[in-house]
Amino acid sequence: MLKNLRLGLLLMMALTSVLPMVAQVRHVTTVNPMSKQSYMEVYEYDYVDIQPQFPGGERGLINFVNKTREYPYHAYKKGIEGRVLCSFIVGTNGKLSDVRVIRGSGDESLDREALRVISKMPKWSVGKVGDHAVPVRVVLPIAFRL
Repeated sequence: MLKNLRLGLLLMMALTSVLPMVAQVRHVTTVNPMSKQSYMEVYEYDYVDIQPQFPGGERGLINFVNKTREYPYHAYKKGIEGRVLCSFIVGTNGKLSDVRVIRGSGDESLDREALRVISKMPKWSVGKVGDHAVPVRVVLPIAFRL
């Protein structure tokens, strides 16, 4: 009986130490089940052990966006400003995919330009859970200010 109690306590201790880690790993499946595409598990940026990173880090990302971004002519002429919230997936090979606008600026030309800038980005360093590279969703705002 004492042996069973000890075994039960060990099992309970093992489960309580594992459960918080399991709750922190969060992933999303991003594919329409009605299509013929395969499923892909995508981890959220804040829930991976090592987060994907742009070459040169945050400063490199800011410099890249500022050098690559071109203000759309008609938006510039009309004095339109805004911020485009975009998301994309950094794959296990570092390439970006599934680039989309989550929340637009209200002006379609600014939204298109934000997508263009992200699609021009070089490979990122990969995100990891443990020692395994995993696809990670990144959310990035692109600002347009005059």
